[in-house]
Amino acid sequence: MGCGSHDGHKDRNCVCEVVRAIKDIQDNAVNDECLECSSNCFLEPLGDLVSPARRRRADTRVFTLTNKNGDLFKGLFREHHEDAADTRDSHSKEKACASIYFRVEDVFDNCCATLRVLKPFKGSYQVGVVDEKGRVNYEKICEVNRFEATNSCITVDLDCFCAIQCIKDEFLGICE
Repeated sequence: MGCGSHDGHKDRNCVCEVVRAIKDIQDNAVNDECLECSSNCFLEPLGDLVSPARRRRADTRVFTLTNKNGDLFKGLFREHHEDAADTRDSHSKEKACASIYFRVEDVFDNCCATLRVLKPFKGSYQVGVVDEKGRVNYEKICEVNRFEATNSCITVDLDCFCAIQCIKDEFLGICE
């Protein structure tokens, strides 16, 4: 599996299969007390990733995607600021932001998916993991310890990615 073909035959895309598995795991999230001791993207039930010794309530498996040239994939989201002084000035209420973290919302057709962009946080402070020039700040990635859902989704072709890394199971209060 992987990027491209092997021996002249196109294999099924492993990223696509993992995203499908994550979607199934999220859809079947349960809160039982049985614990297993592994931590990979296929780990079930939701809530075991990163801390399998203590399962937490979760509805999202947070992950990153790596494109074929080795860069982390980025998605944009709009941030709304309700406390802006002048509500007529859209620049005072919103700013464009980018993230490398996603939640799968749907997988359809031939390995296309709708992903929700997630905002990264350290405690109560949002972490800017992508700088103003679109570069990933790896030092900032190390600070991230929780996530929040945005209302921004992106549709992607999963065949365009070579790697997926599951980061954390998180409860985001997503209504399905």
